[in-house]
Amino acid sequence: MITGATAVTTVKASGLSPIIASRRTIGFVLLAILIVVAGRIGYQQLDWVTHYPSAWVLPLSDWISAFFEWLVYDFRFFRDSALEFSARDVTRGFGALLNYPLAFTESLFFSGFNGQVPALPWVTVVGLAFVLGHWAGGWRVALIGGLAFLYLAVFGVWQASMQTFALVIVTVPLVFSLGLLFGILMARHRTFETLVTPLFDMLQSMPPFAYMVPIVVMYGVGNVPAMVVTAVFAVPPVARCVALGLKSISHELIEAGLMMGCTPLQLLCKVRMPAARETLLVGLNQGIMQTLAMIVLASLIGASGLGSQLLTSLQSLRLGQALEQGLAIVVIAVALDRLSRAYARKPPTYSNRSLSAWRRHPYLTMALVFIPLSIGLAHFIPALGVLSDTQTLSTAPWWDAKVEWVTVHWYDSVQTFRNFMLMQALIPIRDFFQSTPWVTFVGLVALLGHRLGGWRLALGSSVLMLFPVVTGLWTQTMTTVYMIGTAAAVCIVIGFLLGVSVAGSQRLSKITLGLCDFFQTFPSFIYLIPVVMLFKVSDLSAIIAVLLFAVVPMVRYTILGLRNVSPRLLETVTQQGTTRWQRLVKVKLPIALPEIMLGISQVIFMALFMVAITSLIGTQDLGAEINAARSGNDTGRALVAGLCIAFLGIVADRLIGAWAKRKKAELGVR
Repeated sequence: MITGATAVTTVKASGLSPIIASRRTIGFVLLAILIVVAGRIGYQQLDWVTHYPSAWVLPLSDWISAFFEWLVYDFRFFRDSALEFSARDVTRGFGALLNYPLAFTESLFFSGFNGQVPALPWVTVVGLAFVLGHWAGGWRVALIGGLAFLYLAVFGVWQASMQTFALVIVTVPLVFSLGLLFGILMARHRTFETLVTPLFDMLQSMPPFAYMVPIVVMYGVGNVPAMVVTAVFAVPPVARCVALGLKSISHELIEAGLMMGCTPLQLLCKVRMPAARETLLVGLNQGIMQTLAMIVLASLIGASGLGSQLLTSLQSLRLGQALEQGLAIVVIAVALDRLSRAYARKPPTYSNRSLSAWRRHPYLTMALVFIPLSIGLAHFIPALGVLSDTQTLSTAPWWDAKVEWVTVHWYDSVQTFRNFMLMQALIPIRDFFQSTPWVTFVGLVALLGHRLGGWRLALGSSVLMLFPVVTGLWTQTMTTVYMIGTAAAVCIVIGFLLGVSVAGSQRLSKITLGLCDFFQTFPSFIYLIPVVMLFKVSDLSAIIAVLLFAVVPMVRYTILGLRNVSPRLLETVTQQGTTRWQRLVKVKLPIALPEIMLGISQVIFMALFMVAITSLIGTQDLGAEINAARSGNDTGRALVAGLCIAFLGIVADRLIGAWAKRKKAELGVR
């Protein structure tokens, strides 16, 4: 990090000399103008610039669809032998294995066992959540866990919540096991990490709806395919976290383990993993949150529980019920997030083996005593088992009344604002992007890549941006760029201003970061509710939903970037007589700019994640392509559209990353 007077000198003297910098800037601007002018002339004179010829379109989607059709219906292992089986037999067999633990957890929390043994009463689950929370993090976490599950019971969403919870309980160990395996391999083998990193980048950039289609083709629909989709979505961040933790261990610790005669397996299990425990548990937390977010989306392929009910309520415009079900998802997410975070921070404990078992494990003893006691009470007091409709509360009528009031009293004002934004701002912006020649856009991306990272970045970015052109999805891609660009621009401005305004106060920063944590637990579906309620179905609704979902990382990274500026540096520049405004503009922002740019990158990724979801309210972009392909099980169409979105995210991430790296080098920030 930059500290003291050296940092001040670095900030003042960073970058190229003014003459060289100005020449390069002038050359960059002139080349950009030349590309734009040439593209405009070509747009007017050359048909292949105006409309990419259909004869040049690469039928990649047809090839992918044909491959999956061959894989499902024609390909056989050990053909013409007694052992012959198909690829679908393999996937269905794997699905059957996953179904065993899932059936058990559903029976335990939701349906009961063969109609003879009932599921766990709500009072039992609430009590166990309280005990687990106290063991992990004390009274505060215990209250959060207990009250969260109590809310689910009291507000009448217990059955659906337990369906979702049962699915999470089985999926998280699968996700973490796969993430742990990939993370270990990435940490030990650089070649493996080099090969798998682009795949993880693509999976994290591609909307999950895109790879739902091939998974449905191979696995069918239901809870098991939902688990597979969730694993594909959630494993990459867990694996990255595990690899980071294992690679950050000091060489001295590893050498000490080797000197003590540890085998490679012992070194991993006895040295590396315990030393990286905190980072590994952060990966577990990420796996839990990603799993819960994806299982809600997987309701589109038959996953039961709260996600399915929420989707049904949204489609029938029962907004009060939808909001209530959405809040239940948030409650589960908050409870699991706080429990996993508390466990990640919990220091290892060592028990005295001379003590009796119940004294060495008091929480386990308490749970074993409470379970039969609470089940027995629920047998005699049915309300402790399952609350009837007359015994539960519901806020849906209140929300429906508010929706009706807003519709009656705000309708004219909201519609006036909606029409103004569409006609005066959004439609002209959309027309501008859609009329931009593909050669101009690709050329400008290549020029920017060369400016920030050299020829290699320029070539890679331009090739990725040519993919939508050669696959015939350029118009849909430009529509996506218009929507994501508009939403991201507003996110960046609002998030930056909010982050700057609270970063100066430790108390406000803590409160704001806490709110960011809270809103990040909201499933993406939730953000469709207020916009549909107020703005109906339109591009404005989709952009506002993206804005609400994606603004959080911009606020977070702005605060963290500004708060991480060295106090010694601030003290030094204050002693030199700088004003508060000068310290912000001349010192804090230049040093925090790389982190702020990372926030912008996260905004873009989260906005791209929302593309397929906002297509549910009537957009006409790449998300609509994926949604149409999902409805028709068109594997090739879904994957090609998903790759277009993924490549947009990768290009944006690479350009922003190159800029941040360059800026850090100029500022001397490590």
